[in-house]
Amino acid sequence: MNETWAPAPTPARRRRPWLRMFLTGLALWIATVVVIFLTGSPTLLPTLVLLGSFLVPVTFVVWAAGHRDTDEVTTELLMTTFLAGGVLGVLAASVLESYLLRPSAWLFFGVGLIEEAAKLAALAFLTRHLARKTVRDGMVLGAAVGFGFSALESAGYAFVALFTSQGLSVVEVVQTEILRGLLAPVGHGLWTAILGGVLFSASTREHFRIGLRLVLAYLGVAVLHALWDSMHSIALLLTLVLTGGGTGQLSANGGLVQPTAQQAALEPVLEWGGLAVISAIGLGWLVGLWRSAQRRPAPTAGWRVPIRPPAGYPSYRG
Repeated sequence: MNETWAPAPTPARRRRPWLRMFLTGLALWIATVVVIFLTGSPTLLPTLVLLGSFLVPVTFVVWAAGHRDTDEVTTELLMTTFLAGGVLGVLAASVLESYLLRPSAWLFFGVGLIEEAAKLAALAFLTRHLARKTVRDGMVLGAAVGFGFSALESAGYAFVALFTSQGLSVVEVVQTEILRGLLAPVGHGLWTAILGGVLFSASTREHFRIGLRLVLAYLGVAVLHALWDSMHSIALLLTLVLTGGGTGQLSANGGLVQPTAQQAALEPVLEWGGLAVISAIGLGWLVGLWRSAQRRPAPTAGWRVPIRPPAGYPSYRG
């Protein structure tokens, strides 16, 4: 009997571990929601919040492990930048915002500047000893820091949503988790991925280079961040302008008082349309940076920040 040997086909489930992890986590989160509504058990609320907040960000880390540019970007390093970078970014941003920001027309721009600077600083600190810094690795690691920041921030918003004026509100938590989970890929992870790629584009083991390109990228990302955070207010103001005001007025909690039917229909269109435009700009920027990573020459001008790793310091090579 003549038989031709052929390698066994790779199961499809092994090709996309990130998808399997996402679907498994989503099923567990839905099961948690169902059990909470059936039993009313408050002990499951932390499970609900943590699963929902970390599902999309952790899925990214698993996906990113297969898209690294060098062997130095190990799963261990990705998890370190995700967890430690997220915590460092949240802590630094919270301290700076509490001391530097006051209610004003520039509040959201200040938030964008502070949070993007905090995440960028966390990324630089955690990756300073990498022997080789490529644009794509910078984007992957930057996104890991951004998603870690996003997961912790989402968990905070979800816990806040638990306590409304009517008491504990599981519905509010579920709505918050779904909304922030859907928007997570075009938020903090996207913005810090852009900054990480630009930062690594002119950096070496010995130093980070802070030049005009990085400063402009930082300001551009901060503007996108500020527009994203303020889009609800912008949509409300545009609604009043486009409809001639009418009976609609801005309330103290950021909504319209007695809006007309036209205003009630127009405001969400403007808000979601604005978010879509901001997302498209960020994604286009990210794709362009990724595709040009191998073609773009390293900048030579700028302020070089020395790292000076200790002699014999081991790299993150796995």
